[in-house]
Amino acid sequence: MKILVAGGTGFIGTNLCAELAERGHEVTALSRSPDRDGLPDGVETAIGDVSASDSIATTVADHDAVVNLVSLSPLFEPPRGTSHEEVHLGGTENLVRAAEDGDVDRFLQLSALGADPNGDTAYIRTKGQAERVVRDSSLAWTIVRPSVVFGDGGEFVDFTKTLTTPYVTGLPGGGKTRFQPIWVGDLVPILADALEDDTHVSETYEIGGPQVLTLADVTELAYEAEGKDVTIVPIPMGLARVGLSAAGPLPFVPFGPDQARSLAFDNTVVDNDVTAFGRDPSELTTLGSYLGLERAPRGAKPAGTA
Repeated sequence: MKILVAGGTGFIGTNLCAELAERGHEVTALSRSPDRDGLPDGVETAIGDVSASDSIATTVADHDAVVNLVSLSPLFEPPRGTSHEEVHLGGTENLVRAAEDGDVDRFLQLSALGADPNGDTAYIRTKGQAERVVRDSSLAWTIVRPSVVFGDGGEFVDFTKTLTTPYVTGLPGGGKTRFQPIWVGDLVPILADALEDDTHVSETYEIGGPQVLTLADVTELAYEAEGKDVTIVPIPMGLARVGLSAAGPLPFVPFGPDQARSLAFDNTVVDNDVTAFGRDPSELTTLGSYLGLERAPRGAKPAGTA
């Protein structure tokens, strides 16, 4: 297939482009400012901004399949001059329209766990609204909702260290918010399979890693990998929301009220749909092993346990 990966020069995008190219597909990475760093030989690049429909229409029409990875971070405030509505909803609308007009066969949408048009954060709301656009299209679509993704070039571990300090640190609610991190090297083969196998058409999958970790667990792992200890001091969620809301307008503070609200709900799956792709959750890479640690954090639980 000729596959266009929108957001193909980002963290997940470069890994997915490499996976698809290795499988023999003709791959083009679409980006506003394409950078070949991390892309294998043979992967083409194209300039285009999904929020500007006239910049992508011709490129999209020349492909058999489109993957939409374009996303703002759920962990940090959007850069000035951008919004979740413009990127997630408007960008998806433009890509879907271009794919329909260009007779593209397949469309893969990378969404997020908890995506809900009526969700509590702009990130979750616009991800849910974008899913609705995809489902209402005439395309042969698949939607994948992963938990947080980690790996070389990812932001999850760095986010945790930005939010905390070594040795003694405060965490909202004591860091009890739960995540189910999945390694990018486990996620991208699933995305490639979702494109190649028509049994995945018109399906929405929720994907997580092999362990459920609290934010406190992740914090301990991040600093242990650097040979540092950390003691976590609980900060009441109400106080954390007030603090982050007040700090949000400051240009040097990367968090805001949306990030505070996001820490009020878990980011885990009920049923891990990696099994729909022939994967056993217990065989996936844990965050600890990725960081070079032999033991699991004290609070870690295998996915699927209470």
